[in-house]
Amino acid sequence: MTKHFIILLTLTTLASAALAAPQSFDFKDPKGVNNAVFKLDAPLEAINGSANAIRGTVTFDSTIPAATKGKIVVAAASLHVPNPMMKDHLHGEQWLDVAKHQEITFEVISLSNVKTTGDSTTADVTGTLSIKGVAKQVSAPVKFSYLKDKLGARSNGQMQGDLLVIRSNFAIKRSDFRINPSASEDKVADTIELTLSIAGAAPR
Repeated sequence: MTKHFIILLTLTTLASAALAAPQSFDFKDPKGVNNAVFKLDAPLEAINGSANAIRGTVTFDSTIPAATKGKIVVAAASLHVPNPMMKDHLHGEQWLDVAKHQEITFEVISLSNVKTTGDSTTADVTGTLSIKGVAKQVSAPVKFSYLKDKLGARSNGQMQGDLLVIRSNFAIKRSDFRINPSASEDKVADTIELTLSIAGAAPR
């Protein structure tokens, strides 16, 4: 009886370890729905835009979310504003200089204040944000939604697996990243408000 119990306990432990293994989620979205929204709200003028060429990989373990690691990459040339002239300026040398600096990246360093309720985990994420050749450490609140077996519903049954949805709202300073630093703050706010909403897939 004791031998059988030990074998059962060992199998249960191995099964639990397998279920708890971290998963790798791919954020290159074939639907093109993933997006980052930015806003600069100056006294004389508001600038609103978005980017949707997003990719990256995040390793997430629903049982140990504090161990989350990963990197998200945004194609700088995908940043869009409705005004064509303003878009040219945005992509130009004074602003993002997308010809020389093609990627905006955020790489996770650590998570703190991690709290999980059901499928949702909130935390403060600290990472390295790189824009226009300038890399700075920033912290932001983040919400992870781990959606087991929901990839099929999102892909209309074409793939099976799990989803990880990441949402975050935070602000950075335009001047910290040499984005048109000489611009008047009456027309171009120094604060850039960012909203991220992306879903990554772990097929199986």
